[in-house]
Amino acid sequence: MITSMTGFARREANGPFGQLACELRSVNHRYLEAGFRLPEELRALETELRQALARELRRGKVDCSIHLRAAANGAAELLIDDRALANLLDRVREISVAAPGKPTVDVMDILRWPGIVRENETDGESLQAAARSLFADTLRELSECRAREGVRLRELIEQRCSGLEQLLTQVRARLPEIQGRVRQRLEERVAELGAAADRDRLEQELVLLLQRLDVAEELDRLTGHIEETRRVIGGNEPAGRRLDFLMQELNREANTLASKSQDLDSTRYAIDMKVLIEQMREQVQNIE
Repeated sequence: MITSMTGFARREANGPFGQLACELRSVNHRYLEAGFRLPEELRALETELRQALARELRRGKVDCSIHLRAAANGAAELLIDDRALANLLDRVREISVAAPGKPTVDVMDILRWPGIVRENETDGESLQAAARSLFADTLRELSECRAREGVRLRELIEQRCSGLEQLLTQVRARLPEIQGRVRQRLEERVAELGAAADRDRLEQELVLLLQRLDVAEELDRLTGHIEETRRVIGGNEPAGRRLDFLMQELNREANTLASKSQDLDSTRYAIDMKVLIEQMREQVQNIE
């Protein structure tokens, strides 16, 4: 089953800490590239969350953001590290004695000093546990979204494959008429010269000409690439890179078919093939 690299998921969770919201957005990318925006309280979880993401996804540019809205009840306990506060006040007194003018220190500046206000360990652990669970749920939702989009892409690619097969059938149906037209044209040119033609030599030249214009090999390769495309989109392995290669090969054969064409209808069919292949190529860019 193919999977898209495009998806979006959002989940929220509430607790004593307030409200957590997690958003995951992914778009197509050559490799897996993740960007995280986390609140300071959850910064220590980034490595762990990256590893969880890498276990679930293989390709795509993924933007992850987690927002924390603290509880509005104002009942959170303010914990002071007494030792850190005592050390800071000792340094403040030393500076006040040594510095002329005896500068004062604002209480809020002291509270903002790193290490003075201590996090409630129980609340911190609860917040991190909630963030892990929320991220896991959001990541699962993103994977399901990408899988649903993958089903849609598979249907679109299958439709284009069927369209290519119809065009190949039409080209094959015109081959006998094209070959007959080439023979007629060659005989008319010989007749215009007004000279008796060596029938054996004429047949040899006709065979060489038809060999140069023969597209049977290109048609067979196109058929084989279509069959391989169907096999890949029906498999369970990551298919994006293999499908990208197949699109290049399909386009190569369609170009050769167009360059060999000696018939207006066949040229039009080849152009229609290139349009379908380009549509598939654009869809393949989003496949993991």
